[in-house]
Amino acid sequence: MIHCSHEISYWIGFSRIPGIGRVKLGLIENHFGSLSRAWHASRNELKRCGLDDNITEMVIDCRSKIDLQFEVDRMNKHGIRAISHKDEGYPERLKQIYDFPPLLFIKGELLPEDEIGVAIVGSRDMTSYGRQVTEELASELVKSGITIISGMARGVDSIAHQAALSAGGRTIAVCAAGLDIIYPPSNSALASKIIRRGAIVSEYAPGTKPRPEYFPRRNRIMSGMALGVLLTEARKESGALITAKLALDYNREVFAVPGSIYSQGSKGCNWLLQEGAKVVTKANDVLEELNIPVLNSQQKMKEVIPGDEVECAIIKALTFEPLHVDALVRVSNFSTARITASLAIMEIKGWVKQVGAMTYALTGNR
Repeated sequence: MIHCSHEISYWIGFSRIPGIGRVKLGLIENHFGSLSRAWHASRNELKRCGLDDNITEMVIDCRSKIDLQFEVDRMNKHGIRAISHKDEGYPERLKQIYDFPPLLFIKGELLPEDEIGVAIVGSRDMTSYGRQVTEELASELVKSGITIISGMARGVDSIAHQAALSAGGRTIAVCAAGLDIIYPPSNSALASKIIRRGAIVSEYAPGTKPRPEYFPRRNRIMSGMALGVLLTEARKESGALITAKLALDYNREVFAVPGSIYSQGSKGCNWLLQEGAKVVTKANDVLEELNIPVLNSQQKMKEVIPGDEVECAIIKALTFEPLHVDALVRVSNFSTARITASLAIMEIKGWVKQVGAMTYALTGNR
């Protein structure tokens, strides 16, 4: 006996059939009244609901090979649940887009407050600048109650998730494979952390391996769930631009962080800004545009009181732009050993952070 409420097992079964998406599921459900009836319908009955011959034959062929109990057992084994767009808990904002996924697989928990979310996306091969701005913006946004949404890819996506978690906030990862297959595999530990403080979601049933065409499809879910999309660093050919274009289609706000005109990594962001995206140089730029209250009094910047002359020299020399330790040694006239020792202490205090190999910058905690 399959233990799934609201016929969810039959939604899962139809999700495993190629060619059955939101539109055809709508035809099937409207005609039969339930997917369970449709699952057991004859060939002629399926044709009468509006399916063409090819799709009808696909349904007949595939459903004989799909073991619904096995699908449910596999979900239970991996702690995955599924909800249809008609179920309570399906993201309301996502239902607003015209090509919303009819079924979502979830590992973790989606909360009502996740409706106040911003998608942060960008290049996989980010620079130290991209890492720095992503960390700072994500960590500041979650302090104002924003849930960070991204795709758990290498680069900007992973840093956005990590920064949100480190700042004590919530984050959601939208995946391009079944949730029993973490991609990239190197993000397995990150996925576990996200599940504890948010959720990983997918429209693909467990057992579905990632395919190149799934990633652009995944991007529409990220845009659909969010109030806006923020690109922190992206090349002109970056897949993150697909997410931004989808956001425009869905009437979402699009934000971009400007970068050097000489940096290939910022050409996508700079192009978006030319096309009308909103400039972001600090988290409040996003909050104000979305009409979300800024940081409360308990989250205001801390005042830095240098502990000694070395810390004083470092604070004087550092800015939000990355600076190598060798440069700090030159301008401060202190030894490398004293500079690195003080930097380690200041990093613990939250005043500076390492943004590259032996490269540091000030944080916002000043």
